[in-house]
Amino acid sequence: MAIEQARRITYRRVGYVSASILLIIAAIALGVTVGETSMPLHLVGQTLANKMLGASYALDPIDAGIIWNYRLTRAIVAAFCGASLSISGVVLQAMLRNALADPYILGISAGASTGAVTVLILGLGGGLLSLSLGAFAGSLVSFVLVVMLARAAGGGVGIQATGLIILSGIAGSQLFNALTSFIITRSANAEQVRGVMFWLMGNLSGVRWDDVMLAVPIATIGICVCIWHRRELDAFTFGADSAASLGVPVRKVQAIVIGAAAMMTAVMVSIVGSIGFVGIVIPHAARFLVGPRHAQLLPVAALMGGVFLVLADIGSRILVPNQVLPIGVITALVGAPGFALILIRGRRTR
Repeated sequence: MAIEQARRITYRRVGYVSASILLIIAAIALGVTVGETSMPLHLVGQTLANKMLGASYALDPIDAGIIWNYRLTRAIVAAFCGASLSISGVVLQAMLRNALADPYILGISAGASTGAVTVLILGLGGGLLSLSLGAFAGSLVSFVLVVMLARAAGGGVGIQATGLIILSGIAGSQLFNALTSFIITRSANAEQVRGVMFWLMGNLSGVRWDDVMLAVPIATIGICVCIWHRRELDAFTFGADSAASLGVPVRKVQAIVIGAAAMMTAVMVSIVGSIGFVGIVIPHAARFLVGPRHAQLLPVAALMGGVFLVLADIGSRILVPNQVLPIGVITALVGAPGFALILIRGRRTR
């Protein structure tokens, strides 16, 4: 009986994993076929066969280039970026025990933007420091300053100050956004200003295969690290003291999972800019579907975040004819009403 039950559970998990893989592939395929000009699915398949399997289909070089170098790369990065931001939101909400915590609100995205812009415009590091490392350093500095401010304001021991950590994050976000604007205004030329400002609102137009090779492994590692610590994240539901009483090495786990969230956020910001609302709305939607257990919540949030950002990227390309909107505009248009619903629902359940 126990063997049969274990077998059913295994089959169910395999089914869930297979369905999730098919769903994200379908979303990426939709992102490749839908756009300013539609690309038939068979043309996409032939292009992939030529590039990956060495087939010799006769294709228009322009169409093949659009599919392979433009749409496929941005769809893949959008999927992994959405998954990373969603996982980061789940982790921060668990660690801080605050439903409003996410990389955007806590200043991690703003700090990453400042670090990336500092490397890009000021040339910090003399070429030895990459854009992603600069963003990672900025995100860590921002988060440390937010935590220090919360503690100085009376947040108690650790990083459990529910209201103060959010207020400190808002202050930190404004500070680093101001620093970013100052650097751009003071040191960038007109062409750099236009490019950087569009990038800061979230832009996938410049994504290429080099960005895919960076985003995919970083997102995969970060997501796997967070899922590996799913039981510890469950323990933090009742607070750091309760987690410690259950044998969880609190500071070590905090450093690992928050570091993973900061790493994913920083890399994604360095590639596509700062994208808001994904890390706060998607975790709540996933929690509504599967509950608070992180064994189910983390994979579902990653899947929903990836699909959502691919769809948002499609919307950014087709809503305004002959013009590509910043993807941050689309996520804000969808995320702001979703955020309002979260606040209203939270008030009704109290």
